[in-house]
Amino acid sequence: MWRTSGTICGDPVAAGRLAVHSDLMSDSGSGAHYYWCTRHHRVETDDNVCPAKHVLGPYPSAADAENALQKVQERNEAWEAEDARWAGEDR
Repeated sequence: MWRTSGTICGDPVAAGRLAVHSDLMSDSGSGAHYYWCTRHHRVETDDNVCPAKHVLGPYPSAADAENALQKVQERNEAWEAEDARWAGEDR
């Protein structure tokens, strides 16, 4: 048991550390990552990438990075349609 703000609580659900792995976030892959820079409107690589607040990615290829804004638009349209459907509106 443990105590927080004077209240006694049960045992923690997970004791110790949890290992999480993501292929996209791992640096152990085959090499370069590609990003779409929203400031310069171009594909950038690990060697010349702008700060994270200006980029989308990483993507596995330059072509995927180049199509990032199209993918964002498609996802936004799908989410808006789903929101409208959920709210009972026709789109």
